[in-house]
Amino acid sequence: MSAGDPLFSVVRWLFVIFLPVFLLVGCEAAEEEAPETPRVVLTPISFDDLPGFAEDGLAAALPALVRSCRRFARLGEEREVGPGGLGGRVADWRQPCRRIENLADGDDDGLRSTLEEMFVALSVHYGPTADGLFTGYYEAEMRGSRQPLEPPAVPLYVVPSDLVAVDLGLFDSSLAKKRVLGRVEGQALVPYYDREQIDANGVLSEKGLELIWVHDPVDAFFLHIQGSGRVELDDGEKLRVGYAGSNGLPFTGIGRFMIDEGIIPPDKASAQEIRAWLKANPERAREIMNRNARYIFFRPIDGEGPVGALGVALTPGRSLAVDPAFMPLGAPMFLDTTWPGTDRPLRRLVVAQDTGSAIKGPVRGDLYWGSGEAALDQAGRMKEKGRYFLLLPKNVAESLSPVS
Repeated sequence: MSAGDPLFSVVRWLFVIFLPVFLLVGCEAAEEEAPETPRVVLTPISFDDLPGFAEDGLAAALPALVRSCRRFARLGEEREVGPGGLGGRVADWRQPCRRIENLADGDDDGLRSTLEEMFVALSVHYGPTADGLFTGYYEAEMRGSRQPLEPPAVPLYVVPSDLVAVDLGLFDSSLAKKRVLGRVEGQALVPYYDREQIDANGVLSEKGLELIWVHDPVDAFFLHIQGSGRVELDDGEKLRVGYAGSNGLPFTGIGRFMIDEGIIPPDKASAQEIRAWLKANPERAREIMNRNARYIFFRPIDGEGPVGALGVALTPGRSLAVDPAFMPLGAPMFLDTTWPGTDRPLRRLVVAQDTGSAIKGPVRGDLYWGSGEAALDQAGRMKEKGRYFLLLPKNVAESLSPVS
């Protein structure tokens, strides 16, 4: 690899960026031990003590469970489920999944018996607390066209060919599973274009990357946040689109800016209120939306959807986005929180089937509410405290140490 090679410049860029971090962190670590981080504690509890388990219409989660099982069926027996094999291996799910897949639609009692016989319920604590934050998301609906439209309409782009992903673990094992996204400019790797450069400056226009055009830029912006949606095209066709990639820049919630600048009061900072204000103030809306530099690229989705990070279609009210660094995708969980904006208990069986850039932490969830305005009404208001319980096959739960 020569100094004139573009790959050499990429490596050099990574070296310049990360060397100061290594030096600072490494030197301090040699002098002072890092404070101990709280750990996730999993404690078995009886299903009788699972709040709301006896009252929930469990079979509403059966489609989600079956989809998880069918996903597992396509994986190798020795494939680990969850971080560090927290959920065991795929082979451990074969027998419980056979029982689940043989249940009839609507069979609450059968599913309840199956869970009690074949699974263990585990309370999830992080340090001293079991409490966390639960929000909601939905599948946006909007109008669009396959034909180019004049502004204020905006295009949805497919993943550009010049978007480069760099696996940092190839350069340093301590950075395993870390990566950066960017583009090569000259002989250097630089951050990819941000939202303002793409939407306002049109740096990707006329490169054959347009998937479709969306009539309303605010609808497109919320589609970027939700990650998937349904577009009714001008000819009456309905097209489902989903997340295909991002520009790698961090997500910034615009609600905080709008509160800090007195645009909306704190008690009105719901998704509905923010969307309504942006639509009513198109001149300022563009500048505010550009503060979220993160940009999403899309792909068409055939069949059922939207599709979550597990690779299966999501089930309204029963699919949950979690942080895969802590919880195993595909596993059933029991949610104990409150209905959006109320103190009424919301306790139900859900399945971990998705992730999200803002869903970080051991007790953090984002509940999928479905499509359209009714789903937005629930998802947009949901910001509730709560907890969840992880359900694992008995042999997997019995092999876990109390602290993971």
